Amino acid sequence: MNKELIINAAPTGVEIALLEDKKLVELHHESGNPNFSVGDLYLGRVKKLIPGLNAAFVDVGFEKDAFLHYTDLSPYIRSILKFTQQAITDKTPEGFDFTKFKNEPEIVKTGKITDVLGGKPNILVQILKEPISSKGPRLSCEISLPGRFIVLTPFNDIVAVSKKIHSSEERKRLQKIVEAIKTPNFGVIVRTAAEGKKTAELHEDLTTLVETWKNIQANLRGGTPPQKVLSEQAKTTSILRDLLNESFNRIVINDKNMYTDTRAYIGKIAPEKQDIVHHYHNGAPIFDHYGITRQVKASFGKTVNLDSGVYLIIEATEALHVIDVNSGYKSSSNNQEQNALASNLEAAGEIARQLRLRDLGGIIIIDFIDMKLPENKKVVYEAMEKFMAQDRAKHTILPISKFGLMQITRQRVKPEVTISVAEDCPTCHGTGKIGASVLIIDEVEKNLQYLINHQHKGLTIRVHPIFYAFLAKGFLTSRQWKWYFQYKKWVKVKADSNYHLTEYRFFDANEEEIKL
Repeated sequence: MNKELIINAAPTGVEIALLEDKKLVELHHESGNPNFSVGDLYLGRVKKLIPGLNAAFVDVGFEKDAFLHYTDLSPYIRSILKFTQQAITDKTPEGFDFTKFKNEPEIVKTGKITDVLGGKPNILVQILKEPISSKGPRLSCEISLPGRFIVLTPFNDIVAVSKKIHSSEERKRLQKIVEAIKTPNFGVIVRTAAEGKKTAELHEDLTTLVETWKNIQANLRGGTPPQKVLSEQAKTTSILRDLLNESFNRIVINDKNMYTDTRAYIGKIAPEKQDIVHHYHNGAPIFDHYGITRQVKASFGKTVNLDSGVYLIIEATEALHVIDVNSGYKSSSNNQEQNALASNLEAAGEIARQLRLRDLGGIIIIDFIDMKLPENKKVVYEAMEKFMAQDRAKHTILPISKFGLMQITRQRVKPEVTISVAEDCPTCHGTGKIGASVLIIDEVEKNLQYLINHQHKGLTIRVHPIFYAFLAKGFLTSRQWKWYFQYKKWVKVKADSNYHLTEYRFFDANEEEIKL
C-alpha cells in the first residue's frame, strides 16, 4: 500500500492528511494550543468521590472536572500516590533514583475508590479520552509512555510482547533482549513495529523513554495541581511514530521549519526514510494540489456517493451512529443476490474508511442491503474485518444479524471530525430568506432612473431567465416598453442562467459592469 502524509501548516494550526493509494483515510487537526490531548500527563487534585459509581472527579484545569473510575486506577496506584508526593517534595539536586523506589502493594480489582483516594490526595494522571460534548476528560492512572518500538510502563517489571507478532521464535528473541536491557521499576510492552529490530534500536528507544520519565519526575518537583506535567508529542510526530513503516513513501510539508524538524525526527527514528520528506512550495494551497480539499467535500456530507452508484446515508445521534447502505443505479448482473453482495462489499470498504476519516466512535449500526444467503453475509463480515484491520482504534465487529444489521463498537478517545461541506447560498447568504420578489422591480426601476439621469447610454440589464420573461415579454405592454415610453431610450434586457432569481446587474455600451 502506498502511504503519503500531507501536512498543511497554517496560522490557526496544523492539518494532517493521511492518504492510502491517493485516497484520504485520516484527517487530523492540531490547533495552535492543544489542551487535554490523549496521552498528556497532569498533576491533578481529587475533588469529589462518588462511591455509587466507584469513581472520583479530579481537577486537572478543565472547566469540568475529569472523571476517574476505579478500574482505571492501575494496580500500582498506591505506588503512584507515594511517587507523586515524593517527587513534589524532593529536594535532592539530581532528583531521587527511581530505580531504587520501593513500590507499595497492589490494590485488588474489586476494591472501593474511597479506600484508595479517601484523603483526596494530589495524583499523577494521564488523559485517556479528550473532553467530548458536555463531558470532561476521562483519566487513567495506568501511566504509559509510547515509543516507536516499545511502550514504557513504570511501577512494574513486566515484559510483554505484542500478540500481532505471530512468530514464537521472534517473540522469545524480543522478550530476552528487553529483559536484558530494561531497568528496574519499569515494565515494557514490545510493539509490533519491533519485529526484526536489533538490540541497539530497542535500547535507544528505551533510553529515550526513561529520560522522558526523568523529565516527568523533575516537572513534578514543587508542583501544585492542576498542572500539566508532560505533553504528548505533536500530532505530526506521534502519527509518524505509530505509522511509519516500509509502505510510507512520501511526507510533504508546506512549512520550512516543520519540514526541518520532521526531517530531523525521521533521521533519528528511521535514517533510511529521511529522503521521503519533501518541502512543498508550489504556490497553490497544498491540500488543493493533492486533491484533499475535493475529497473532504465529497466525504463529509450526510450522503456519501460511491463510484457504482451505491450511496451511504450517515446519521449521528447522541447515543450511536447509523449508516444506511442504498443500492445504486448500476447493476453488475441480473441476479439480485449478487448485486446486493457486490454493493455491500463496496460499501464495507467505504464505511471502514469513513469510520477512520470522521473518527466515529461508540456504537455504529450498519443497515446493509438485504441478502438471503448466510454465506454472503459471512463474506461481507469477513471483508469488513479485513478493511478495518488498518484502523488503529480498538474495535469489535459482530456478524450481520437476521435483520441485515451489523453492529460495530469503536474506541472513542476524542471528538469526531465534523466538517461542514455545505456553502452559504449566494442569494440569502445562509439566512434562508431573500428580499420580497414584488419589491425587486421597484429597486431595478429606481436604479435605472438614477443611471439615466446621470447620462448613462446604451444600458443593458442582465437578469435570471424568469425575471427576464417578466421584464421583456409582451409587445408594447412589457416593462421594457414602459421604460422606452418613459425615458425615450431603449434598455436592453438579457437573460443569464448563471444569475440567481432576484439578481440583476447593469452594463454600459462597452459591456462593462456599472457598480451601483
